[in-house]
Amino acid sequence: MLRPIDPFIKKVKDLAELLGATVDIADSQGETSTFSGVTSSSIEVESGDVFFALPGQKIHGAHYASDAQALGAVAVVTDEEGSQLISGLPVLIVSNARRAAAIASAWFFNEPMRDMFSVGVTGTNGKTTITTLCHQLLTGSQRQSGLIGTIETRIGLDAISSKRTTPEASELQSLVAVMRERHCRTVVMEVSSHAIELERIRGGHFNLVAFTNLSQDHLDFHTTMEEYFQAKAKLFSFEYAEAAFVNIDDAYGKRLAEEIEIPTTTISRLEPSADWHYSNIDIGRISTALAVRGKGGILIETTTQLHGGYNLDNLLMAIAIVSEDGMDPVEIAALVPFVTGAIGRLEPVQIGQDFGAFVDYAHSPDAVRNVLLTLREMTQKKIIAVLGCGGDRDRSKRNLMGQALVDGADIAVFTSDNPRSEDPHSILDEMTKDLQLTELRSVVVDREAAIRWAVNQAQPGDIVVVLGKGHEQGQEIAGVLHPFDDRRILAVAIEAKR
Repeated sequence: MLRPIDPFIKKVKDLAELLGATVDIADSQGETSTFSGVTSSSIEVESGDVFFALPGQKIHGAHYASDAQALGAVAVVTDEEGSQLISGLPVLIVSNARRAAAIASAWFFNEPMRDMFSVGVTGTNGKTTITTLCHQLLTGSQRQSGLIGTIETRIGLDAISSKRTTPEASELQSLVAVMRERHCRTVVMEVSSHAIELERIRGGHFNLVAFTNLSQDHLDFHTTMEEYFQAKAKLFSFEYAEAAFVNIDDAYGKRLAEEIEIPTTTISRLEPSADWHYSNIDIGRISTALAVRGKGGILIETTTQLHGGYNLDNLLMAIAIVSEDGMDPVEIAALVPFVTGAIGRLEPVQIGQDFGAFVDYAHSPDAVRNVLLTLREMTQKKIIAVLGCGGDRDRSKRNLMGQALVDGADIAVFTSDNPRSEDPHSILDEMTKDLQLTELRSVVVDREAAIRWAVNQAQPGDIVVVLGKGHEQGQEIAGVLHPFDDRRILAVAIEAKR
């Protein structure tokens, strides 16, 4: 976990008062002792830390309190269940350990999100691209900024690989504190529905929160689409944010804009009455000419090399956000032609072959559908698409993803994608249930073999796209993470075909 250089020293007693905690003191000095760090990861504890022992899906974090103590933890914050598993350390007992961790982390670092222009982006699809586009535009404008998201965390030009879309509270607040220390004036971050429900962002503050869209995903966690929507909607409240930017082309976005109380700016590619919209889109072979209308009569005329309607949605949201952050429209217009979006999002793999090749992170039915529609605009020849579904994740979307693949591709190739603890054959059975599999719809369990097979079908002018993993660097099978990069495997397969 990246930490600020400048030290923070606070008292355990003050932390207990902040949280309204019941204190079980293991020694006479415990309540008056100080601490110099916070973390919920027992392996990242540093001497002087308070360790947050959080309940997990499989095991309670309190089981690792002794490991935290061995590394120098001076106290533990946990719930009643966790407190029964801890001895030898002062224990601060709270009713909700996750909420306490978030509130305590923001307090410990003196609420760093309030010291910069903070933007949170949520929705099923588009979060990574929008936050990346914002960061690229701000960087291009010589504005020191931070980015927190699925692929990486960026502090200025420095990059750190991400473990999850939205970090745990202690890591999140520490990262933003480092950004503040390095004089970032803006932070843009992805906010997942898991992070909202698990209260990782509690105690945080956003100047602006943005909503992209909502489609079926994560129903293993949220159960229903209504619960999924309500989880996202929590972000759009005065508790977390001052204002909202909402894409009203999405049905859930339109509903959100009508229901929330915080000041709302509407974004739309299709509706000219929206606060931010396109007044012209002229799609060319290489680039697309755009005219963007914004609040206050702003007109931004520019071009982009991004493809597809959904990427125009993402770009429009990013333009609106950086404009709200104070970027000059003339400067935005000059920078937009050079932004590329996030890696692994409709990323080309070109080594001189006579057909197109792409990888994309699409792992929901709507995302698969949108990517294939975009590729359809790019060729009059065949689209050959490779797709799998992750194991131990939302099973209800598997057949829908399979249907989207069959509907959008001329040659559909079903394969594995992080089967984890599940049998990959069972996952593929669920994906292909009730689908008519012909010679143009193949099942190849081994992902590398599936990519090779797809490439070998390609003729001049065709497009091969490998969906689902995007930027990911591994394939998890039976608890073992094997090195696997779709981009590299695709490039090797293309080279072998030449």
